[in-house]
Amino acid sequence: MTKVDFHVHTTFSDGVLTPKEVVQIASNNGVEYLAVTDHDTISGLDEAIKEAAKLNIKLIPGIELSTNYNKESIHILGYFKDDSYINDELIKALDGIKNERIIRAKKMISKLKEIFNIEISFEAIMHDGKSLIARPHIAKEIIKAGYPYDMDKVFKELIGNDCPAFVPTTKLSTEDGIKLLKKYNALVFLAHPILISKSPIDDFLSLGLDGIEAIYFQNSHEEETSLIDIALNNNLLVSAGSDCHGYFKNDKRHGCIGCMKMKDEYLKNFLSAYFH
Repeated sequence: MTKVDFHVHTTFSDGVLTPKEVVQIASNNGVEYLAVTDHDTISGLDEAIKEAAKLNIKLIPGIELSTNYNKESIHILGYFKDDSYINDELIKALDGIKNERIIRAKKMISKLKEIFNIEISFEAIMHDGKSLIARPHIAKEIIKAGYPYDMDKVFKELIGNDCPAFVPTTKLSTEDGIKLLKKYNALVFLAHPILISKSPIDDFLSLGLDGIEAIYFQNSHEEETSLIDIALNNNLLVSAGSDCHGYFKNDKRHGCIGCMKMKDEYLKNFLSAYFH
């Protein structure tokens, strides 16, 4: 078993740790392979790569791309095999998603006011979001404004999937998202399958995925075993991720960097495909 983490977020999306801090924590916690996978942005990768080189951490540049399938937000993880991710066309496509997220945030703020009489500042969210706006930025602003919610309650009652103030992230289809990442030489994995509620996993197996995030922080042992079996039976790779956002206190939805382990055979297959 090897300590790895192929799913981590930084301040460049909705995490609270800088890319440099993420790499330092990974190093301190004995993580051998690390991927930085911010939502819909590659902006934090340069900082992470530079820090990883200093600490001799094996860092894989990645992204967690938001897509849509069956009227549900489906996240896919891309692991870039070279520096194709700095391509101007990909950056332009990601900028389009970034702008969609700004429109989405404004719609969610309006819904919060209309349905729950919760008033928060779009400008404050924009300032906090830096490179990109995600739901945790909205949740933090609700809490900061003094409303009686914690992070979990905000998602369960206000802005989680299918909640009254929820607005979908993007119109990019899952199939097109997979094609987009593959165009720029990425291995593409289905992120946290257990969070998909409207479609069976089988629906995604013919879309061109390279693997499944079968080892995930929220998985039960039974779920992990089942997802690994699905991956292996469909000649797909297995990955492991904490989905760390840096909220180490009272965060039941995300793990900590260093809490994930992967069987050597799955890691060997992952790395063989990545470095091929």
